[in-house]
Amino acid sequence: MARSALPKGVVYALLAAALFGASTPFSKTLLGQVAPVMLAGLLYLGSGLGLLIWFVLRALAAGGKPAPGDRLTLPDLPWLGGAILAGGIAGPVLLLIGLRLTPASSASLLLNMETVLTALLAWFVFKENFDRRIFFGMSLIVAAGILLSWDQVPALGVPWGALAIVAACLCWAIDNNLTRKVSASDAVQIAGIKGLVAGAVNLSIALALGFHLPTASTAWIAGAVGFCGYGLSLVLFVLALRHLGTARTGAYFSAAPFAGAAIALWMLGETPGPVFWVAAALMGAGIWLHLTETHAHTHTHVPMSHAHAHRHDAHHQHTHDFPWDGKEPHSHPHQHAALAHAHPHFPDIHHRHRH
Repeated sequence: MARSALPKGVVYALLAAALFGASTPFSKTLLGQVAPVMLAGLLYLGSGLGLLIWFVLRALAAGGKPAPGDRLTLPDLPWLGGAILAGGIAGPVLLLIGLRLTPASSASLLLNMETVLTALLAWFVFKENFDRRIFFGMSLIVAAGILLSWDQVPALGVPWGALAIVAACLCWAIDNNLTRKVSASDAVQIAGIKGLVAGAVNLSIALALGFHLPTASTAWIAGAVGFCGYGLSLVLFVLALRHLGTARTGAYFSAAPFAGAAIALWMLGETPGPVFWVAAALMGAGIWLHLTETHAHTHTHVPMSHAHAHRHDAHHQHTHDFPWDGKEPHSHPHQHAALAHAHPHFPDIHHRHRH
């Protein structure tokens, strides 16, 4: 497997990071007009409705019949439900509460804690492979997060804003690891369901607490931010999970706060101190260690059956029990035979072996 160009999964992850990172300062500007829980609902509804339109239009263009590999199955639902509860409902509310108490530039960088917590869960709970280089990169990101939190400690009391953002990152770390379990399914369907359910729940909570809907123009802006920063970003993130695994996708996604910080500095006129720049340098070094990683060894693929969009590469040498027009990529249930070989790889949906 040639690695001369940036792998497809890395491109997906970096694009997802840029979109999500840009949403943070835009969300902060809306907090003066909308309560956090109401804004979370509008952001996710914008995401879900936009992706629903995309899903319907795509199905109509394909004759109304999605490919079998694009459909979520019954065993996927518990994983998706847990991901929605953690990442779609609890995470956004905690983030928006934290943003009220934290400068947007520092909050954007503090969001890199999601990367670390995602990796820790992937490594020690879901048993994803890692090495010393990846661990050292994560350590630099942790150090940067601690530095940012320490910089926000008030004269008396606790840095509640930083703690709320870290709690949001933990929710998203759980979400990321659960979403990996369904990442072979249609990314638009997964992200759309997350947006619709999380948006409806958060909006219901906001209305039950007595908050009122904002003006139509504010709601439209929130919906647009949600569609780009949450919806399209999540579609790309799910695709990256499919190609890279959870921890590495999270590492590349840690570029998101830099995009958010850059926009915050330009749009909101914030002036960060020297601690911000030291933390940024530490996080940049950690990301570089992940981006320059190479992992190759002899490994064995056990027989398995699943469905997803694929090409007939070295991992997909199978016949078809239906008429095939030769177009690739295509999606259908297929069987993988046992295979032993060596090449550079990530812990994607075909490389979840022990080491």
